[in-house]
Amino acid sequence: MIKDLTQGSPLKVIVSFSIPMILGNFFQLFYNIADSVIVGRFVGANALAAVGSSFTFMVFITSIVTGLCMGAGIVFSNFFGARKYEDLKSSISTSFVFISICSIIITLLSLVFIDEIIKLMNVPAEVVEQNRQYFKIIFYSIFFSFLYNWAAGLLRSLGNSKVPFYFLILSIILNIILDLIFIIYFKWGVKGAAWATDISIVFSSVLCLIYCIRKIEFLNFKFKEIKVNKQIFYQTFNYSVLTSVQQSIMNFGILMIQGLVNSFGAQVMAAFAIGVKIDTLAYMPMQELGNAFSTYVAQNKGAGKDLRIISGTKVTAAIIAAFTIIISIVVWIFSKNFIGLFISSNEMQVIATGVSYLRIEGSFYILIGFLFMFYGLFRGLGNVKISIALTIISLGTRVTLAYVLAPIMGTTIIWASIVIGWVLADIMGLVLYKRYKKYAIR
Repeated sequence: MIKDLTQGSPLKVIVSFSIPMILGNFFQLFYNIADSVIVGRFVGANALAAVGSSFTFMVFITSIVTGLCMGAGIVFSNFFGARKYEDLKSSISTSFVFISICSIIITLLSLVFIDEIIKLMNVPAEVVEQNRQYFKIIFYSIFFSFLYNWAAGLLRSLGNSKVPFYFLILSIILNIILDLIFIIYFKWGVKGAAWATDISIVFSSVLCLIYCIRKIEFLNFKFKEIKVNKQIFYQTFNYSVLTSVQQSIMNFGILMIQGLVNSFGAQVMAAFAIGVKIDTLAYMPMQELGNAFSTYVAQNKGAGKDLRIISGTKVTAAIIAAFTIIISIVVWIFSKNFIGLFISSNEMQVIATGVSYLRIEGSFYILIGFLFMFYGLFRGLGNVKISIALTIISLGTRVTLAYVLAPIMGTTIIWASIVIGWVLADIMGLVLYKRYKKYAIR
């Protein structure tokens, strides 16, 4: 179940390690798409808009917890690469206590401030009640999302990306089955979609956690040994909080864009909800490649192998370029067909807006691919502040341009501002990478 990423061909190691992560997120996104199709077809456009905008906020909330888990995973990888197994064991128990407390607090705050959240998102009046119904149920999944991401992060830090993938697949299958039962048979509407998601997340998180407890034998990890090591807590806190800040800034910017989109009405809102899902599916492999690359970098940093990190960066950049060129062509050609999968052909405005979104962003997936690579590189090196800076450049540009120019130029400038943000962040990432490379090869 354990794999050393500091040995072997960088190409083979990175590809073999990233494939289960890419497939896992592919199926997760497939579920999100299936969920939207079921809601859109059997409940209606307003329900789709409600679930879509709620999904955007949930991505933001869970990104905080996911970021904490990702930061802890970098600590795990460093200790594993350096063969410091006692420190690894201490970091596991320390991070579990810390992040579980954070997730409980986030859950409680989300439940208390539901109405304020809906107001912040500029949700149209006709969608508000369905939004509230969905949030009241889906917020209960936050803690279990932590359990899954923490356990999956631990396994991946040890080079095992397959087991989290298997549990995720089981969860997705259960989720789709429950969607069909709750929405089509019981006709629970958005409540059915929320309960299906909650139950499936509980299922995958509990199984993944049990696997960690029983199978990581060389750490002799048991619940009775959970304790907080003060020194390791500071290190874990630093990595986890900074990574969480980076992830939450990224998704907060997306959330702000969602709020601006919502101000254009339910049809644009529905088009954006569809477009984001297709868009995310298109470049998701590069996001997971960046996350896998982060683990690769962290293990090799712990082992003191800087030249191997540089080789891995070249390999990752080549994979990104090849993949994104192909996927951009596919999305451009079939954008109308993709949008049509989610909504009736009578919804002409929704389709036209969605096609505009996809064709503008879809031409530049290579930029977001390189940005994910830079995120993974600097996070793995422990320079999380650089990842935060790149995120601020990308999202700051996006939000500023969109809010200033959208009232004048309409939704097109919102889509274009995203691409401009990617360009600026990539330029900064390349400059900082060259500085690191110059230092590493001395």
